[in-house]
Amino acid sequence: MYSMLNENIQYIKGVGPKKAEKMSKLGIETIGDALYYFPRQFEDRSHEKKIFQLEDSEKVTVKVRINNIVNLKVNKMTITRFEVSDETGRASLIFFNRAYLRNSFRVGDIVRVFGSVKIQKNSKIEMHNCEIEYEKLEKNTGIIVPVYSLTYGVSNKDVMGVIRNIFENADISIKDYFPSNILKKYNMCDINFAIRSMHFPTRKEDLKVAMFRLIFEEFLFMQLGLFSIKGGNNCVKGIEFKSSSKLNEIESSLPFNLTKAQKKALNEILDDMQSPRAMNRLVQGDVGSGKTVVAQMALANAVLNGYQGAYMAPTEILAKQHYESFKQFFDDKEIKVELLTGSSKKKQAEEIVESLKKGEIDILIGTHSLIEDRVEFKNLGLVITDEQHRFGVRQRAKLSSKSENPDVIVMTATPIPRTLALILYGDLDISIIDELPPGRKPIETIAIEKNKRKKYYMSNVRSEIEKGHQAYIVCPLVEESEILEVQSATEVYEELSNEIFPDLRLGLLHGKMKAKEKDEIMEAFKNHELDILVSTTVIEVGVNVPNATLMIVENSERFGLSQLHQLRGRVGRGSEKSYCTLIYDSKTNICKQRMNIMEETNDGFKISEKDLEIRGPGDFFGTRQHGLPELKVANLFKHIKILRMAQKEAREIYSKDPALELKENQGIKYKIKEMFKSIGENISL
Repeated sequence: MYSMLNENIQYIKGVGPKKAEKMSKLGIETIGDALYYFPRQFEDRSHEKKIFQLEDSEKVTVKVRINNIVNLKVNKMTITRFEVSDETGRASLIFFNRAYLRNSFRVGDIVRVFGSVKIQKNSKIEMHNCEIEYEKLEKNTGIIVPVYSLTYGVSNKDVMGVIRNIFENADISIKDYFPSNILKKYNMCDINFAIRSMHFPTRKEDLKVAMFRLIFEEFLFMQLGLFSIKGGNNCVKGIEFKSSSKLNEIESSLPFNLTKAQKKALNEILDDMQSPRAMNRLVQGDVGSGKTVVAQMALANAVLNGYQGAYMAPTEILAKQHYESFKQFFDDKEIKVELLTGSSKKKQAEEIVESLKKGEIDILIGTHSLIEDRVEFKNLGLVITDEQHRFGVRQRAKLSSKSENPDVIVMTATPIPRTLALILYGDLDISIIDELPPGRKPIETIAIEKNKRKKYYMSNVRSEIEKGHQAYIVCPLVEESEILEVQSATEVYEELSNEIFPDLRLGLLHGKMKAKEKDEIMEAFKNHELDILVSTTVIEVGVNVPNATLMIVENSERFGLSQLHQLRGRVGRGSEKSYCTLIYDSKTNICKQRMNIMEETNDGFKISEKDLEIRGPGDFFGTRQHGLPELKVANLFKHIKILRMAQKEAREIYSKDPALELKENQGIKYKIKEMFKSIGENISL
């Protein structure tokens, strides 16, 4: 029953207030929390061997007879030694400071033991500090044992014990919230079997069955929740913008022709703007695909209809860059563009805020400053956020709330595998710009081993600088680390300045610097006052320096493929041939595969698919930054087949019962509200 699941964990046998306080650090406060606190892995202790089969360093279960027990004192330590045997051989069990075991077991007892095998030079077999239990009372040997994430004062046995005691309480059960038709359709187990098997599977097959049920439901709930948000947005009445002939004139005046992909995305946006519902659209385009001009055309359409527009960028550098680009674009079109950032001077900021309120500013570009309470628009019609995953759902919503249901576009240059775009942006319609403008030269990428880096710097880098070009050098860390053997930005800057390029102009840029200092260094690089910029990934997004033709990434094995692709996109923005060099210090097959992919293709979408394929488990982007609820069991990449099944089922359910009003869907409705409540998202069901 749901009410029992909400009861405090301290009332479960063997817990109490003190243990409950420690368990709360793991997020376990209620009975329900404990049941849904799933193991991070399992240790298969069910596979039993005979003594003669044992191999050095393996973890294994053996069933043996105790022949002798001895306690020895060595310095201040007590060593307890069990001499044991089966029909195939003899072994010793060694325990440190566990003298009580001598009184817990007797010679002649048959016990099961689980632990790591150590074969000594004289071929004697030992097992140190292993688990030992009577065969008839076994709880932790001879079974598949869950291994939990722990905190100080809470052991694996503690968590196992609490969950066992919950299962032994007949009053505690979970009412299945899945309709019987779904359970039958997918040959799925009920929820009680799934939860029990996730903690204490009797067979590996039971664990697979349980995981399928829980993974499927997490994906189904997430997809239905996102459909609900999107459906709610689709029902919201928005602004019906009119088509304007002046917009065609603006497009005709461009010094280039839009690509087919740009035209398609722009037409989808304009159709949305003309519809009576509020637009919520993602424009996803690879580095250099020309998303900015599409945004400019959409904003021009809003202004031509008598509305204001807002464009929010993730960094001041990027906001300023867009401001310059927009100002140039709208220079002769009687459209006033202004910039508001955290470093805007007080008097200037006050004037901008006042002019905006009066409707004297048509388009406001800025950073987080745009969502401050003092910023008020007279007639906001279109909101665009760039690299939206860096803001999160709440910030995006706050900017939109500055007017009554403005149209919203979110933009990203992060290539997302098409199979995942729907669930990552389930509340948005999606436009993809997957074509580069003509004339844009592909960037040549090479990967070199670390032992060749110095030679490369002295020859290739110097020759590129001597041509009058500039170079980026990106490092994974700001400062030297005692733990990681990787190049830091500070180290590389010192090495290059003092040893390799003492005659060149170098700059250092990293996230620990103050915003003003970062902007000054970036400005100096843009103005060609620096030849080489040594940096961390703070330059990953959006910086535009057409004269930079070389991107070097130190310890490139430390970066994800999509991140490497983003960094590579910082060069190749001018008319000159550009290069990307990946320096790596790893000999693993995965590293070689990743380097090969980067050398073979410049297509960000192909790269993201490969990244997914190689990584398998692991959170590719981090669901949190996308404003999605946390997944406890499901993995967006490892469980892609189940994701597709759940998406198909979600579409069927939503098409028949969008508000989940049918009796059979009430349990699903309850769970979705519960799931999205964790990120502060109110589902309109």
